[in-house]
Amino acid sequence: MFEHFVSFTEMTTHAIFSAFRPPVRIKESFQQLYFVANQSLIIIVFCVCFAAMVTILESSFHMRLVVQNDSMVPGFAAMLILRELGAVVTALLLTSRVGAGIAAEVGLMQTTEQIDALKMLGIDPVQYLVLPRLFACIFGGMILTIVADLVCIYSAMLVSDMYLGFSPAMFISGMRRFVHFKDLIFSVIKGASFGVVIPLVSCHFGFRCKSGAEGVGLATTNSVVTSSIVIIIIDFVLSYLFTHF
Repeated sequence: MFEHFVSFTEMTTHAIFSAFRPPVRIKESFQQLYFVANQSLIIIVFCVCFAAMVTILESSFHMRLVVQNDSMVPGFAAMLILRELGAVVTALLLTSRVGAGIAAEVGLMQTTEQIDALKMLGIDPVQYLVLPRLFACIFGGMILTIVADLVCIYSAMLVSDMYLGFSPAMFISGMRRFVHFKDLIFSVIKGASFGVVIPLVSCHFGFRCKSGAEGVGLATTNSVVTSSIVIIIIDFVLSYLFTHF
């Protein structure tokens, strides 16, 4: 674990300093952004819709069970969606799809000695492979988090209208008492923070991938598991900090 931590720290530091050195690989960054954001959009929208529906229904059920009144459900559900659900579910889905893809791609390049070939050509592998994916995941995570928040709130509003008896006007009125613009800003900050974790962890395990199909599979599994754990920890830390604002 200590060896992994040192290696990850060295790669992250290298990536930070490389971000301020030319060349700036804009084309590769936009290609990765298309892979991260556009190709993940349908999956994320589909999943967060049902997550929001379950959240609003369960909130109403338990509130009626405990206090016999669910009038505050729209506000609580909207606050939970903006502060937690939209960003975390989006990040975990990106980890499963994008993180696994990055780890497998970089791991295959490592096992086939393509990374060594880049070094022989005088190309920095971190700048060539990590930075475009890092920029794409940061901006893609922010964009997808905003989309997920809006879709979640809209889905929750539809379910509350059809099954709970709250009209859209009542839902928005109840939401405005609990939700503020800063909650959306906090959600976007979380999306960007989670976007930093996914490519760094995935590339780290990809660079340390062992030869063979088993090595690539192990690197992919480790990247997804580690990224998910780090995302949950960062979510706790940020949620604790945001409670003071």
